[in-house]
Amino acid sequence: MKTKSLLFICLIASMSLFAQRRSVIEVPKGYSNDIGQMVSMLDNLKARVERNVINLDQEGTDFLLDDKANSPGAIIYHLAATEAYYQVYTFENRGFNAEEREKWNTALNLGDKARQEFKDKPISYYLEIYDKVRAKTKELLKTKDDEWFKKKNGTMSNHWAWFHVMEHQANHMGQLALIAKRI
Repeated sequence: MKTKSLLFICLIASMSLFAQRRSVIEVPKGYSNDIGQMVSMLDNLKARVERNVINLDQEGTDFLLDDKANSPGAIIYHLAATEAYYQVYTFENRGFNAEEREKWNTALNLGDKARQEFKDKPISYYLEIYDKVRAKTKELLKTKDDEWFKKKNGTMSNHWAWFHVMEHQANHMGQLALIAKRI
């Protein structure tokens, strides 16, 4: 009986440490302070978004709440497209070029075309796209400092642009949680 109690206490303690570790914003190595905090928050949200969808089968990946809804797969692609847009906006001071619009616009805008195009692919397909975009974001952000982060870029600062990417993820994380509960 003592062994089971000790194992239970160890399990609770390790879960508590894990929860504490996930509830701290820490600057990853190689980033300036403000940018590193943003990277920490972006990655935390991305992990939570992924937890909502990682175990979806094909039916779940393509699930539509109604005829105007977007599937979980399409929403993940949309998150990647939005982040890809803010990469070119903040790092290159431009919008998408013709090639990038061809690649990303359907995911960026969603709607009828996306409902037709983004189906019959496993959730891993969409998550790989999201992973590649995030890896590029982190690579690019590592080359910048907090002065760059503060600089105004069009109507917003670079910091605000990446805050928007983060809040956008949080918004769709809630949507994905709702959808996952309805599947």
